[in-house]
Amino acid sequence: MATIYASARSPQNERAEPVQSGLSARRLAAFSTLAIPFTAAQLPILNFLPAIYAQQFGISLGALGTIFLLERLWGVFADPLVGTLSDRTRSRLGRRRPWIAAGVIVFALAAAALFFPPAGVSPLYLGLALFTFYLGCAMIQIPYLAWSGEISGQYHERTRVATFATVASSSALLLVILLPALIDHLHLGDDRLKLGAMGGFVLLALLPAAWLTLRAFPEAPAREASRAKPLGPLATIRVIAREKLLLRVILSDLAVTFGQGVRNTLLLFVVSIYMGLPEWGATLMLSQYIFGIAAGPIWMQVASRIGKHRAAITGELVQVAINLGLLALTPGNLGLLIALTAAQGLAQGSGNLMLRAMVSDIADQHRLKTGQDRTALFFSAFSISMKAGMALAVGVALPLVGAAGFDPAAAHNSPTALTALLVTFAVGPALAHLCSAALLRGFTLDEAAHAQIRRELDRRAAGAHA
Repeated sequence: MATIYASARSPQNERAEPVQSGLSARRLAAFSTLAIPFTAAQLPILNFLPAIYAQQFGISLGALGTIFLLERLWGVFADPLVGTLSDRTRSRLGRRRPWIAAGVIVFALAAAALFFPPAGVSPLYLGLALFTFYLGCAMIQIPYLAWSGEISGQYHERTRVATFATVASSSALLLVILLPALIDHLHLGDDRLKLGAMGGFVLLALLPAAWLTLRAFPEAPAREASRAKPLGPLATIRVIAREKLLLRVILSDLAVTFGQGVRNTLLLFVVSIYMGLPEWGATLMLSQYIFGIAAGPIWMQVASRIGKHRAAITGELVQVAINLGLLALTPGNLGLLIALTAAQGLAQGSGNLMLRAMVSDIADQHRLKTGQDRTALFFSAFSISMKAGMALAVGVALPLVGAAGFDPAAAHNSPTALTALLVTFAVGPALAHLCSAALLRGFTLDEAAHAQIRRELDRRAAGAHA
């Protein structure tokens, strides 16, 4: 039987004891709280910070674009490095806790610099703060994702862990997007207040959330995890390239994130310009997050019946149908738009949730084959696919609709340009989700196969300790 480490004793005295019951919902909720400030910081930095720094501090769009592009390249280096070092860390506190605790400090300092900037801000200041911020993100996210897959070795329990984190993330997005909406009603146009309010929420939530997460579960004793051999950059690429199932999950997640990114990039343009309903833009965006909170538990139940990869395929095919339904939108047709937005919210987390839970299963299979535990390294590759999907979506969607003649600043757009906007908004994500489903077809690591892997790993561990 797979072992679940459910002791909640202090890190100094912990000796994890195996139990056969499911993980405590209270402890899972505590463990997931770190996702709230972490996720809450991502949306304003991507959606609000560039415009505010351009308008308030005079940083050119070219400089902003260069800084954010270099940050993506920095993540390609930083994420695998943190993953490899976390896998090799041995300390009294475990492999994951020291990195998360140090990352929280780096993250907090950089977030304070970004959300509460001084009067005179240069591109160098923004670049250093942003690079430090994403270093802190990597130090938190990669070990946290790896740890979330190690709390339980059971197939469906890992889906539960991912579901709790998904609900926490959706709640954080809902809370943080409410702040600028409220400020617009009270102090219209006060961008510095918006930035400070969102930053204050992140910083106030960070320390309590980190405390709850770090104490929610102990880590498995170090003796039960093999020490991964050090790898250079080329060797790291070769290890990941040999894991065919991991590559399929990474590419599937890239497609999911790309589809979501295209939709989010063009949503406000479609609502305000194509539909002619600018007053509904923020409300519809909020509704997606509200329904997204309910999506996690729904898809967790689906996965418990048909398995993770089949649930992911089902969710992606549902997304295809919903996005193709957007082609039926006509200007002013608010009822259909609300219905499809609600359906989108209920379906949107299916792929992300299942794919994340599947990475830990693949890491178990790799450990059985090679004797090397590279869970955090595999999650770092997964993290890169998420970032690449978002960057690719913006880089493809905006130039594509621009080439078709769409201009968001124009008083009037031609029918051809508006049709191109709608088609890109609907068909682009539909094709991406279809690709995601196709990549998972015939996925061999199901519940039965994973149970066999865990039995063999447990047998080896028992033999090593005999």
